[in-house]
Amino acid sequence: MTVIAGTVAALICAILSALIVVGVRGRAEDFERNEAAASALRLAYEVDRRGVRGGVIAPDDVVLQLLDDRRVVIAGTEDALDGPPIARFRPAETKIYSARVLCPPPGLDHCMWVLALRVYRHGGDWVVYAATPTIPWYVSPGLLMFLTSMSLLVTLLVCLRAWGTVDRTLARVDAIRAELAEITASRSGRRVTVPKNQDEIRWLAEAVNATLDRLDSALARQRTFTSDASHDLRSPITAARAQIEEALLFPDEVDWPQTGRAVLQSLERLQAIVIDLLQLARLDAAAWQGAEPVDLGALVTIEVARSDRTKRIVPHLQEGVVVCGDRLRLVRLLTNLLDNAERHADTRVDITVRREGDTAVLEVQDDGAGVAEEDRELVFQRFARLEAGKERDAGGTGLGLPIAREIARLHDGGLTIEDSDRGARFVLRIPAVP
Repeated sequence: MTVIAGTVAALICAILSALIVVGVRGRAEDFERNEAAASALRLAYEVDRRGVRGGVIAPDDVVLQLLDDRRVVIAGTEDALDGPPIARFRPAETKIYSARVLCPPPGLDHCMWVLALRVYRHGGDWVVYAATPTIPWYVSPGLLMFLTSMSLLVTLLVCLRAWGTVDRTLARVDAIRAELAEITASRSGRRVTVPKNQDEIRWLAEAVNATLDRLDSALARQRTFTSDASHDLRSPITAARAQIEEALLFPDEVDWPQTGRAVLQSLERLQAIVIDLLQLARLDAAAWQGAEPVDLGALVTIEVARSDRTKRIVPHLQEGVVVCGDRLRLVRLLTNLLDNAERHADTRVDITVRREGDTAVLEVQDDGAGVAEEDRELVFQRFARLEAGKERDAGGTGLGLPIAREIARLHDGGLTIEDSDRGARFVLRIPAVP
């Protein structure tokens, strides 16, 4: 960035210097040529007034020469009086003067701008030549040195300023980087320092801290999930092990079929937990098999007809409510909601499918005791089980509702518990196909 700033500054200085040189050179040329023209007119006036012979006086750097009608030098400045005519051209018959650049004029050095002025005489026209040196492109060494020095100074100051500004800016970024490098999974909870200035670095620090907040939340959920999973997996394994060890201590006194059924029950609970964990892992990885149009009303009709339920299922289905998603996952979501509703319902479960604008709505409501408002988010946490649920189904895993919410999230929707007159009302909202 310093190099870029210095390059831009140098380019601007070069352009400005070129414009200054062009402007000064034009002014200098105009001045020098006006001096030469004025000197030529003065000499022509002197010729008409009193005649001129020999040496004449002219400003510095102006060479004057007076030629008669035979092109003989009869007057001029010191460096042109004894030499040949400094130019051979004459003004055209219809013109009084003409000018040319000669490199160099005869008898002189360097390129010069030469003005030829016609002077009327009775015997024939005379010619006054006035010459002045041409202005070089750089005008003068002093001006070139001044512009070069100022350009270098300005470029240097811009580079130093850019270096300091970038260094101060990157110092804050480096501090954020150093703090991030020290934050690891075992040392979470730290946050980067937020600068006081309201600028992009502050916004970066705030974004980093927000990311760290989400990371800590994810780590906390991961630790809780790991702890709960290990506990729930350990319980059926411990129960089965205890039953087998007790049976092996007294093999002749044990009812082996009953022991087998008890161990099988523990293994079934272990299998249910493992299947739910694998399902959650796939949902967390967002493993998508491909979307297809799914009619929610038809899906509910098929799933209710193919499964035997202990409670009465009452559907309220609107036709044409179609969503785009994974059919198997939507079936799993509906099954989990029905299992939960059947577990807590007294006699009946109502299923409603309807369309609200661009949203498809699926409601599953039971006529049980319902869920307290403060527990409505708790039931969606993994392995979280309310006391009422444990009493009704001791073999539950506490993963059915979290799996249902993850499926809803993967379909760009949401699953919540909303108010109802009686029981719990689970409401699924996902985008509908236009």
